[in-house]
Amino acid sequence: MTQSPPSTSTLFTNGSVFLSGVSPGTNAGLHRPPTFVSSLLIQNDRITFAGSSSAPEVTAALSDPNTTVHDLHGKTLLPGFVDGHMHLMMMGQSLNKLDLGHCMTLADIQSAISAHAKANPDAPRILARGWMHSMTPGGVTATDLDRLDIPGSDRPILIDTKDLHSTWCNTAGLAELRADSLPDVPGGVIQRDAAGNPTGVFSEAANITHIWPHVARVATMEERVAAIRSAVEAYHQEGYTGLIDMAMDDGSWEALQEYRNNGGEIPMRIAAYWLIKPGKTTEENVSQVERAIELAKVYNADTTPDCRIVGVKVICDGIIDACTAGLTEPYAHNDHLEVPLWTEEQLEPVVRRANEAGLQVALHAIGDATIKVVIDVLEKYVDVEKRPRVEHIELASEEDAVRLGKGRITASIQPVHADPAILRAWPRLIGEHRCGRAFAYREFSDHGAPLALGSDAPTAPHSPLGNVYVGTTRRSYREPAFETTVNPHFALGLCEAVAAGTEGSAYSCFDDNRIGVLKAGHKADFVIVDMEWEKEKLMQAKVVETWYNGVKVFAAQ
Repeated sequence: MTQSPPSTSTLFTNGSVFLSGVSPGTNAGLHRPPTFVSSLLIQNDRITFAGSSSAPEVTAALSDPNTTVHDLHGKTLLPGFVDGHMHLMMMGQSLNKLDLGHCMTLADIQSAISAHAKANPDAPRILARGWMHSMTPGGVTATDLDRLDIPGSDRPILIDTKDLHSTWCNTAGLAELRADSLPDVPGGVIQRDAAGNPTGVFSEAANITHIWPHVARVATMEERVAAIRSAVEAYHQEGYTGLIDMAMDDGSWEALQEYRNNGGEIPMRIAAYWLIKPGKTTEENVSQVERAIELAKVYNADTTPDCRIVGVKVICDGIIDACTAGLTEPYAHNDHLEVPLWTEEQLEPVVRRANEAGLQVALHAIGDATIKVVIDVLEKYVDVEKRPRVEHIELASEEDAVRLGKGRITASIQPVHADPAILRAWPRLIGEHRCGRAFAYREFSDHGAPLALGSDAPTAPHSPLGNVYVGTTRRSYREPAFETTVNPHFALGLCEAVAAGTEGSAYSCFDDNRIGVLKAGHKADFVIVDMEWEKEKLMQAKVVETWYNGVKVFAAQ
């Protein structure tokens, strides 16, 4: 008879093991002190004890020859971070895209692309990211990107905006897309000239419907799997052990299953929300929900707990930087009120069907008008116990901040989007008076809304500690010397921000029964950080090790 190997234990001691004590929906406030213990004991893939080094459990472990002792040397041990909102495939692909985040003008962008093209002569196309509309205030067309390639080559160029809501192509890119034959879609914009010809920019639903699938199609399965692997490795380096994909589609899901079937376990807890794209009819929209329902019957918490479909995601408006977020007052610079990507009437049958089938509902809403609509719909059609959630919530009214808490609606927030370095255009776009309502996280928490912290990677830096830094200080992570703060009265406390990025994100996707908190019975997912427990010093914090399922998956050099 084959004997199973002996059970192994690892004792982490002589450090600060964080026990949050901030359960989702708890108003922890700015000054809740942290609760630390000195030891953590794991056995195989589970935590068996978290507490004092003088406890009997620790004494017994030290006397067991199968126990390995890990001296923390005063470092801090936190639950593994769970990114509450990100885009896995895009994140992996972005690691190989040219980053234009440093650019300030069109000339800067053109220079960077030209240099990149020369350095990568064999790439089939030039892919870039990080373009912001503020870099090109006069607008752009495909011709602005033509003739930047090396002599004799005319490769497609596709550039993502920082927020992923728009793509800018050159003429070769338009040809590859067969853009002349692409139809307009509800809630989307294909910029066209007076004759109706595409000029190079696809925004909102047109970007989601036409560009995202195209980029997935032209990538081989091997490239897609490699992108996922690269994203997971990058996440381990930052201390993540879990993530929530907020725009899952067939191309990404197929690559995940290819990875699982041929590459073994993905060392990351993955929960996915199926992206519902705006169709022309209710039947088209609901049919996408049915696809998510069928997948969730196969891939769920009981069958594949670490790679599952948990709900649906609907992008209900755009973003303020592109003047496509739904606002109650017109934009200050052009007096426009934008048409929402989804009306309340279009949204209701999608949300109702998802809730009936037991799926969670996640609704992207940035502008105050859209936030009101999505809360109205969630209140009507989603059961509180299904843990409905609203993504981003960047410009909410005080009344809707109260409603989030009253309805136990998860506020899925990304503090890195509140970085003052990327908000310089907001006063011009929406007026100073409305900027005072931006990123009202303190109100969400004070009124009892569960918080889930995410990065929205690759639209923003994915460091969870950087995310916590912006959320607690309201200062810039991108430009540390930039001294501007954004509505510091809406700041989060350090305890509640760390808890929101661990237990809160786990709670938001029904995974808090096994991850997000360091306690007996939970999975041994955690991160060791060299840090001081002060919000102002988070920029100096360093991830030393990341452990997933009781196995070290990252160690700093």
